[in-house]
Amino acid sequence: MAQNTMANTSFLEKQFQLKQNKTDVKTEIIAGITTFITMAYILFVNPDILSQAGMSFNAVFMATALSAAIGTLIMGFYANLPFAQAPGMGLNAFFTYGVVLGMGYTWQQALAAIFVSGIVFIFLTVTGVREMIVEGIPNSLKHAIGGGIGLFIALLGFKNSGIVIGNPVTLVALANFKEPAAILGVIGVVITAILMVKRTKGALLIGIVATTLIGIPMGVTNTQLMDFSLDITPTFMKMDFAGLLNLGEASVVGAIMSVITVVISFSLVDMFDTIGTLIGTGAKAKMLDENGKLPNMNKALLADAVATSAGAVLGTSTVTTFVESAAGVAEGGKTGLTAVTTGVLFLFSIFLAPFALMVPGAATAPALIIVGVLMMGSVRNVNFDDFSEALPAFFTIALMPFSFSIANGIAGGIIFYCITKVAAGKFKEIHPTMIVLAILFVLRFTILPH
Repeated sequence: MAQNTMANTSFLEKQFQLKQNKTDVKTEIIAGITTFITMAYILFVNPDILSQAGMSFNAVFMATALSAAIGTLIMGFYANLPFAQAPGMGLNAFFTYGVVLGMGYTWQQALAAIFVSGIVFIFLTVTGVREMIVEGIPNSLKHAIGGGIGLFIALLGFKNSGIVIGNPVTLVALANFKEPAAILGVIGVVITAILMVKRTKGALLIGIVATTLIGIPMGVTNTQLMDFSLDITPTFMKMDFAGLLNLGEASVVGAIMSVITVVISFSLVDMFDTIGTLIGTGAKAKMLDENGKLPNMNKALLADAVATSAGAVLGTSTVTTFVESAAGVAEGGKTGLTAVTTGVLFLFSIFLAPFALMVPGAATAPALIIVGVLMMGSVRNVNFDDFSEALPAFFTIALMPFSFSIANGIAGGIIFYCITKVAAGKFKEIHPTMIVLAILFVLRFTILPH
């Protein structure tokens, strides 16, 4: 038994380089569990959104779990990074409300478009184009991305717990604290904050579990088990490439251009959601080198690209790197063992689906809020005394929560970086990649569907 334990430890050390990354098995597993719990909501939110496009809820549930497991395991074993993947929020909404219900494509045709965007990603990654894009982003924006993601996921936490609600007059407002979910969310924040101050190992995970248990007598935690079918055939391999081109249209060129715009739209949002998450959480974990580059970035991007195409085959919207990975990183996750733990849990979730609903949004929300606090620290590295640096950084930070999109924040930062640097007579400081990206984003906001 002892020899087997030593062999397993030796394998994990060799595979994930734990000592070199100053971590251990226990820390990585706790981080992986934390990441999974904070993002497990996607297992039910994604099928709910895609079912409105006419897809089978149960089949999409299966596709969501399997695609998340595939992408996350590749990230862990191949890239040795602690980031998890799953069908992205925002991208699934664009799939249903923008492409299917808005533009009139069938969900089978939309899946075909996602598959194509994944193939495009694989090509761009293998050729090094995606990594070149990352390297072209200035360090000031990379630090701003971390702060913006912090605000974004904190907003997710406030929203999921009901602490912050929508208001038609003021846009947002503080909750009515007569609501049990909002009260539970505040209790969770207090518990997790105390654990963080006490430097308790596994503070976020303990906070989530404790809040879930407290939510039972409050009536917030759902204790009723639900029945699920494990049949994925309604969505598996249902991509409609012939229908995607819609050659029955009067203008073949118009039909092709429509397809191209859809593919580009999926691609741009996914690319910068992923880049933003990798850079932002990588900075928080102090993984970036002196040039602001994340080790194994190209491998991480390839894992994302493969997962996107695999997700389309299984029957779900674009798979992307999840910002909730920051919760695991905050727990000390530094290697692929964190991701592998999360990926394995996604596999298990297929069989334990009824239990996943027991963790309410009000219980995971405090972890997101606390991680948001931790990630805001990167903003201190932005030179706000230089307005040509300050304005782009501000747009990056502010637009993420205000437009509810990481990609939009990065887009705003890139566009205004080019504008302010030109106005300041510092054109040479603009990387050519930034100019190309600024033009693409302007086209996206003015011409392409979004």
